[in-house]
Amino acid sequence: MRSALATLLLHHPCFLDHLTPPGHPERPDRMRAVDRILEAERFQTLERETAPLGDIDIALLAHPASHVDTIREHIPTSGIVQLDGDTSVSPGSWEAMQRAIGASTQAVDEVLAGKVNNAFCAIRPPGHHAETAHAMGFCLFNTIAIAARYAQRKHGVDRIAIVDFDVHHGNGTQDIFWNDPSVLYCSTHQMPLFPGTGATSETGVGNIVNAPLHAGDGSAEFREAMDIAILPRIDAFAPELILISAGFDAHFRDPLASINLVEGDYAWITKKLMDLADKHCNGRLVSLLEGGYDLEGLAKSAATHISTLMNA
Repeated sequence: MRSALATLLLHHPCFLDHLTPPGHPERPDRMRAVDRILEAERFQTLERETAPLGDIDIALLAHPASHVDTIREHIPTSGIVQLDGDTSVSPGSWEAMQRAIGASTQAVDEVLAGKVNNAFCAIRPPGHHAETAHAMGFCLFNTIAIAARYAQRKHGVDRIAIVDFDVHHGNGTQDIFWNDPSVLYCSTHQMPLFPGTGATSETGVGNIVNAPLHAGDGSAEFREAMDIAILPRIDAFAPELILISAGFDAHFRDPLASINLVEGDYAWITKKLMDLADKHCNGRLVSLLEGGYDLEGLAKSAATHISTLMNA
């Protein structure tokens, strides 16, 4: 049974300072929308902490030094620099990335120490498209991969399951763990859609589980994919820690995709993953914000996800 410990929320105002060009979907208003909904009375029992400034060297657990140096060198003193057609950096991006790393590693520390039941990191920019040595898809560093490597390196965790229900496939996370049987990466996502990866035939060394959905799919197809393809694999893997790439852009309101999930679907999958965490890893679960580009859909879905983590 789950104890009466709190759910930890990690956040920082600097996540508003990672700027993107006008009209870009991955914008600071996303963070404001999540912040506003978490002011509701039902969230007052959250254990709230300021995301610490993470040591950038921790990024080297998932990325080569050349990638870290390239990102650092492109940070401007003013304005916005485009790394590709979708991905950019601004003067505030470096601190945002450091605190995203700091949030994820602090969450891992506190969850593994048993100080909290679980944790949600309200961070940006997202990370799951960042490959080993390639920023793309709004993502600069792969925060969830860094968190997984950190849990292994600092805490000696042997088996980690990463579950990604963002509507876009986490090609970066798959790339980083492609040959690593100690990390199980499981993803539902729309295909065909950016970034074009995520076919069922992409299996790594047996540690990659892709369950693609089709445009127009909704709750039934999403839950079936989880029930048939993903949840049994996690159960068989028996992880010691579960990490979630919590993208909310499969919501029916989202402008970048055509999957029709509702808030209840996020409550359902969150509870399923919590049950597996209870069964295999003493409830140890950390969730990191990824996508979600309709502000109302994002806010309501994140609120539902966090409420479920709180066992509310």
